[in-house]
Amino acid sequence: MCGDVAVTGFSINFQGRCDFLVGAMAGGETGNKRSEPSAAMPRGPKKHLKRVAAPKHWMLDKLTGVFAPRPSTGPHKLRECLPLIIFLRNRLKYALTGDEVKKICMQRFIKIDGKVRTDITYPAGFMDVISIDKTGENFRLIYDTKGRFAVHRITPEEAKYKLCKVRKIFVGTKGIPHLVTHDARTVRRPDPLIKVNDTIQIDLETGKITDFIKFDTGNLCMVTGGANLGRIGVITNRERHPGSFDVVHVKDANGNSFATRLSNIFVIGKGNKPWISLPRGKGIRLTIAEERDKRLAAKQSSG
Repeated sequence: MCGDVAVTGFSINFQGRCDFLVGAMAGGETGNKRSEPSAAMPRGPKKHLKRVAAPKHWMLDKLTGVFAPRPSTGPHKLRECLPLIIFLRNRLKYALTGDEVKKICMQRFIKIDGKVRTDITYPAGFMDVISIDKTGENFRLIYDTKGRFAVHRITPEEAKYKLCKVRKIFVGTKGIPHLVTHDARTVRRPDPLIKVNDTIQIDLETGKITDFIKFDTGNLCMVTGGANLGRIGVITNRERHPGSFDVVHVKDANGNSFATRLSNIFVIGKGNKPWISLPRGKGIRLTIAEERDKRLAAKQSSG
């Protein structure tokens, strides 16, 4: 039946239609069968990070490669951390390539918060203490007024502790109270006076709380997010907005006032006295004109 059939001078080809029907009845590839996807769907977490999509505060130029080091999973978020390879290679210039950073880390020279870290993409973050035993150097990751992690050197005495913001307090099994910090630490049986948004001082050797600062007006704080990232000032007021975001008003040492969300505030000292050493600039953001005047004054004094 299939083939060319002549009807009053016209030739009609039924071959294609017959093949389709035969394939449909046989369940073959030519039948009405749903086509399978050509490639497998992605499974699991992403393993790559394009250079142009990396956080701006890493300060990676986009013309020296396609990819950037993707931070490993850890205590700090991807866009709020600084991978170890960026700190050693791009900031300290202790290595030229990623292989050299790997050799440094695998010799167990690098410690973060007192623990040896050999992962070159380990996500170090705000308030973390980075120690290099070979050189005797200690650093604390703190934001500058432009929202970037500054290379802030500290003394060996200051490297023994860190400040942590309290994110959550809950009661665990057997009625034991627990406290969770901004760097994912869990502390059992904390002081009952410690509440959410307070700051605790942790001894890095023992992991225990040695002191704490209440979140209260008059205390010194640093902004860890938003448009005022890196600024330091004294808390002047807290606006409560049930169902929305609480707003905190801060005044810096120059008398400039600004406001930000409560979640962006990190208390770093009682009164005007900070519990940690501050980076250059002391967290005071200058205007463009003030930066220009300061630059010209420094140039004239050196000239």
